[in-house]
Amino acid sequence: MSQAAASPSVISWLPAEHRFPPVSTALTEPNGLLAAGGDLSPQRLIAAYRQGIFPWYSPGDPILWWSPDPRMVLYPDDMHISRSLAKTLRNAPYAVRMDTAFADVVEACANTPRKGQPGTWINQQMAAAYGTLHRLGYAHSIETWIGGRLVGGLYGIALGRAFYGESMFSLLPNASKIALAHLCAYLKRREFGIIDCQMETSHLTSLGARPIPRRDFVAVLEVLTLADEPPGLWPADSINGHFRGQP
Repeated sequence: MSQAAASPSVISWLPAEHRFPPVSTALTEPNGLLAAGGDLSPQRLIAAYRQGIFPWYSPGDPILWWSPDPRMVLYPDDMHISRSLAKTLRNAPYAVRMDTAFADVVEACANTPRKGQPGTWINQQMAAAYGTLHRLGYAHSIETWIGGRLVGGLYGIALGRAFYGESMFSLLPNASKIALAHLCAYLKRREFGIIDCQMETSHLTSLGARPIPRRDFVAVLEVLTLADEPPGLWPADSINGHFRGQP
């Protein structure tokens, strides 16, 4: 029987305990819709990410939980750095910090206009939930600063040696790419295995991300999320200057 034929026509309403249905039961249309309801407590969010599930919903709607197939991922070694970006990384007057302005990064990701997108999925409830994860040491921001101004960055979740990218923003050309390049360098230093990019886009493809089957993604998570990497803030300046002086 094909996957499409085996997929259910309805989704589960989540129980009070932090359990999810198997990701194999997610809908094929819309791709990856798995369940609804529940809450955005740290316990439920961590349980979701460990299983390859993430929340994504519009304001006023119930919380919706997703696990698309295929899954877009970026391996830290595979980020494509163009010649122009490499020159920027070597010479531009920027600084990169981590976990010094998490709330500002989330707010900028929510409010920065995006081509072809009328609004944002990062509502106040989502921002508060990820703020709590940041205080617990699971959510992190990578920030690009120029002249003392936050001009780009991204945020996501780290569990074990897996990083789940949530959103990025850029107020100046290449500002978010600078942050992503430094994130990849930092994750390679820490022996992280994968960056989850969730959905496939042409922009992510241009940066080196690629789709893999959901079953492969979940299998990788089962190994990486068990790694002995305790939560905690990442050192603010530990990756700043990484690309300076490189050929």
